[in-house]
Amino acid sequence: MNVIEKVVEQEQLGRHRRLPLPLTWVMALSCSITLVSAILYNFHLPFFGMSFSGTGYLYFLIAFLVPGVFLVFPERKTASRDRIPWYDFLLAAGVFVSALYFFYFNMDIMTQGWEVSAPMTARILSLFLIAAIIESARRTGGFVFALVCLFFACYPLFAHIMPYFLKGLSFSFWRVVSYHGMGPESLIGIPLRVVGTTLIGFMVFAVALQYTGAGTFFINFALALFGHVRGGAAKVAIVSSALMGSISGSVISNVLTTGSFTIPAMKKTGYPAHYAGAVEACASTGGVLMPPIMGATAFVMAEFLQVPYVNIIAAALLPSLLYYMCLFAQIDAFAAVHGLQGARREDCPSMKKTLKEGWFYLASLVVLIYLCVWMWRESQAPWIATVVLLALAMIRKETRITPKKLLEFIEGTGKFLGELASILAACGLIIGAMSVTGVAHSFAHEVVSFAGGNAFFLLVLGAFTSLILGMGMTITACYIFLVIVMAPALIQIGFYPLAVHLFVMYWGMISFITPPVALGSFAAASLAEAPPMKTGFQAMRLGIAIYFLPFFFVYNPALVLHGTPWEILKAFTTCGFGILLISGAMEGYLWLIGRISVWARILLFCAGILLAVPEGVTDLIGLLMVCVIVAILCMQKKRAKA
Repeated sequence: MNVIEKVVEQEQLGRHRRLPLPLTWVMALSCSITLVSAILYNFHLPFFGMSFSGTGYLYFLIAFLVPGVFLVFPERKTASRDRIPWYDFLLAAGVFVSALYFFYFNMDIMTQGWEVSAPMTARILSLFLIAAIIESARRTGGFVFALVCLFFACYPLFAHIMPYFLKGLSFSFWRVVSYHGMGPESLIGIPLRVVGTTLIGFMVFAVALQYTGAGTFFINFALALFGHVRGGAAKVAIVSSALMGSISGSVISNVLTTGSFTIPAMKKTGYPAHYAGAVEACASTGGVLMPPIMGATAFVMAEFLQVPYVNIIAAALLPSLLYYMCLFAQIDAFAAVHGLQGARREDCPSMKKTLKEGWFYLASLVVLIYLCVWMWRESQAPWIATVVLLALAMIRKETRITPKKLLEFIEGTGKFLGELASILAACGLIIGAMSVTGVAHSFAHEVVSFAGGNAFFLLVLGAFTSLILGMGMTITACYIFLVIVMAPALIQIGFYPLAVHLFVMYWGMISFITPPVALGSFAAASLAEAPPMKTGFQAMRLGIAIYFLPFFFVYNPALVLHGTPWEILKAFTTCGFGILLISGAMEGYLWLIGRISVWARILLFCAGILLAVPEGVTDLIGLLMVCVIVAILCMQKKRAKA
């Protein structure tokens, strides 16, 4: 077992119970049934002569995914990891029976309007299912997240007495219960629909990559590329975390997997512990913003915008490249200032050998991208890519899928999908509450009136709200809430919808590196054995681009590929140049010039902002400032040499 597998095992044992063998087989069987149903649904294949209906299929997913959460996740952190209490078995059985009941009667729910007037049995089971989903969300997403979901689940009961912005229609208790449990826009609404159609396949593909050893391949690939260059260890961390994060879609697991290798390597080559942790935290956070997978939020975004998923990953490409450009430039400047060299070339893996051993990972990614981009088969592409990956992995003995490894893969997939289904089903309660009360439709107009139509004020308000919510909620829940209450207001005053949705997603991610919560920074700090707050503030400095980029691409949608080719090229070039200047100013080092003084750093930072801001006049002013500053610095350097 390598270092990465050990760290993942320790992390899982910290959150998961150790299931006895019979329950392991039950989890594997449950997951297998889920995967078969997803394949049948997404490939439009008959099931014993009949086809799954949309709502029936979603209840079926709940029945076979969510019960496992109560068996795997303890009710509290201090609970035993070896014993499952009786009430968790009861909860698991209750969810299974309730969801199968609604699966069986799904046609009656749709045709007889059970969301308005349902039999008492359906109401009681609906109430139990809602409560169980919120409890499963507490175990997987945290107490704050569950509390938010509970508030919104009850919100239609007292919406009529809420303050001005949040005032809406109210309903009776059983009407609310029926709507949440059997309505098409709540528990089985957009988030769970995303799980059942596209997300489940992509997550299976991501888990397959991890179980076949893709993490080791990505690290070796990055080492072969950058291990020998100046500041190589940190650059390896950036590339490997970007590759792994774009697949896994999780900041914390990315830190714990790639960081277990990259952080010690950075410390060994001379990087301070807090700096090494900050590099890994920023690189792992950016991985979730990097195509092609980007985690659950991007799939929910595609569903909200009603656009193909390929449009989302295309729009996210340039901002993510600019973010990593800034991080890469700062790392290089820091290494130049402190004289940090890379490893010897002979100590780094050979690129030829690395590609020979892991070419099938790239081949499966090519298949995935081809089917998504050129064939437009988003719901089917990850399943085909997974089959290609597993088949090609059988060629090498080291990556071959043995029966034991297959069981672990299916069980691990079941745990991951159960966690995902619990969180996104609970997110549906937020959408349902805002929709049924009418607040989702009126809030945007009220917010625009409150802001007096001031676009920048609305953006700052949205950014601050995203940051605060991101500290206590999952990124998907934060995104869903703000895309209902804030995004329509920003779109109403003229901003490009896709840019607005990415703006909310970016600012929700910022909390992973921003104290006082900074979960990504604190996880990296624990691996680096560094002070958590010091690591968090250093991560803010290294990840400074993430605080500016959302404003840049909202004001200039050419950065999200909305414009002519010339507009896109010009926006990327000027913004990229500005980002490089900001990086140099942050580290006090400019390429071809060397170390620069404090006054030059301040001026370069201002010039970088002016260049990156999408206005023709500011571009010209910024460019003139750069020319003057560089000329003065060159003259000073020449005099110093003389």
